[in-house]
Amino acid sequence: MLVPKLVTTLRNYTRQQFAADVVAGVIVGVVALPLAIAFAIASGVTPDRGLYTAVIAGFLVSALGGSRVQIGGPTGAFVVIVYGIVQRYGVDGLLAATLMAGVILLILGFARLGGAIKFIPFPVVTGFTAAIGALIAIQQLRDALGLEMEAPPAELVERLAAYAERMGTVNPYAVGLTVFTLLTLAFWPRLSRRVPSPLVALLAGTAAAQLLDLPVETIGARFGHIPSSLPSPALPSISFAELRELVGPALAIATLGAIESLLSAVVADGMIGGRHRSNMELVAQGVANIVSPLFGGMPATGAIARTATNIKSGGRTPVAGMVHALTLLLITLFFGRWAELIPLAVLAGIVLVVAYHLSEWRVFVSELHAPKSDALVMITTFLLTLLVDLTVGIGVGMVLAAFLFMKRMSEVTNISILREEFEETGAPSGDDRGAIYRRQIPPDVEVYEINGPFFFGAAEKFKQTLGEVSRKPRILVIRMRHVPAIDSTAMHALKELVRRTRKQGTEVVLSDVHSQPLIALGRSGLLDEIGDENLFGNIDEALEAARQRLQSAPA
Repeated sequence: MLVPKLVTTLRNYTRQQFAADVVAGVIVGVVALPLAIAFAIASGVTPDRGLYTAVIAGFLVSALGGSRVQIGGPTGAFVVIVYGIVQRYGVDGLLAATLMAGVILLILGFARLGGAIKFIPFPVVTGFTAAIGALIAIQQLRDALGLEMEAPPAELVERLAAYAERMGTVNPYAVGLTVFTLLTLAFWPRLSRRVPSPLVALLAGTAAAQLLDLPVETIGARFGHIPSSLPSPALPSISFAELRELVGPALAIATLGAIESLLSAVVADGMIGGRHRSNMELVAQGVANIVSPLFGGMPATGAIARTATNIKSGGRTPVAGMVHALTLLLITLFFGRWAELIPLAVLAGIVLVVAYHLSEWRVFVSELHAPKSDALVMITTFLLTLLVDLTVGIGVGMVLAAFLFMKRMSEVTNISILREEFEETGAPSGDDRGAIYRRQIPPDVEVYEINGPFFFGAAEKFKQTLGEVSRKPRILVIRMRHVPAIDSTAMHALKELVRRTRKQGTEVVLSDVHSQPLIALGRSGLLDEIGDENLFGNIDEALEAARQRLQSAPA
């Protein structure tokens, strides 16, 4: 249902809930402030772009979304891909890719593909999130250690080599601020959960740097003045050739945005006992990622940590998310210039903690003890995302998982030959009309049984099994009582069998065909080729017909 949750929740809205939503929105807005700035800097863009994204995309995701409590904005998951796009195509390239990703998300939502998230294998998600966490942590080493260097390269190996060359420029004061930030984030929640630990770390670290006059790089020193207003909307300036090159990055942004936003919505549902509208959520994410780049913003999606903070603070409707965006807008308008004093080492410490939680290393380690095929998919996705590219990692991981799934399914499906007699235990079911416990197979009749889905993964096994038959029977019975589905490759193999055996004087008979295979055979024309007279409801009818045909056939 493509109806925003805001419309639903406002029908029975109360003053008490409005008050709770306002308080939650203000708290989340304060929490989102350092994260929006930190993620923008980590992504290779100016900090104000993170604020623009949090304000505009955060408001639209809440106003139009399919979740009651989802908070949208820039997230750590996008840092790696955004940094790579900026390094290769510049900021205009990033804006264009984000806008294209928004259109893709809109299409996914209107096509009602929100439920497709459940088809992404868990090892793929685990592999690329762990890799993203590792890459984000590595990216922060420059500011966490205070290294004196230009913008490092996007590629992992070259980045580590650049760090190694500049290790002699480590700033002990920056390291001290990073450690102070990490300790604050770790221990402050034990003292108080009412005041967010990232805000405490940000204010305390900035105050310490200013009062002690520490020689550390700040936002203002690297990026200059931060505007105290939103920019006018404008389209990115980019050529058509570059636009074609950005299709891949746009797909990566859209895929990652869809995955993270819907995962966040699922987590939120578990916390509040609700149920989100996945397709409406994708539409909202699409609109947010179309509008955000028009104002210079970066990609946005549902943020799990901020969504959880919203829930714990009492937010229960999209109004809380809209208040969070308005809170950030007011901070940007009236206190934006103070952000220039924030040390980059403090922001690096905050992002390092985000990267740690994002990596979910405990889940990663436990998945290593899963079946070998799943562990292989996870490790492959992890290494390719780490060493090559997020798009390549997810793409290869999905393809590998699909191949392994097909291999498993083909192993589940088996084709067996039933010789002179066969037996079934247990009482006959209501569907087995005239069933007997022991069935005799007449001479010159072969019975093959297919067990499991008959698809392209099992079609080759079907050909091999039937190719091993030395003698050529007069009648070949294919029993399909355990075949729930059939695809075109399997039907082609069956069609080849019918035509080949007919030339050899063998008649093919089908029994126990379920509805999906029956409909598929009818649509393909194979049923007409086999003939209705060769289609039987159960094996007893097929064997009886075979006996009669053999008896009536001329010697």
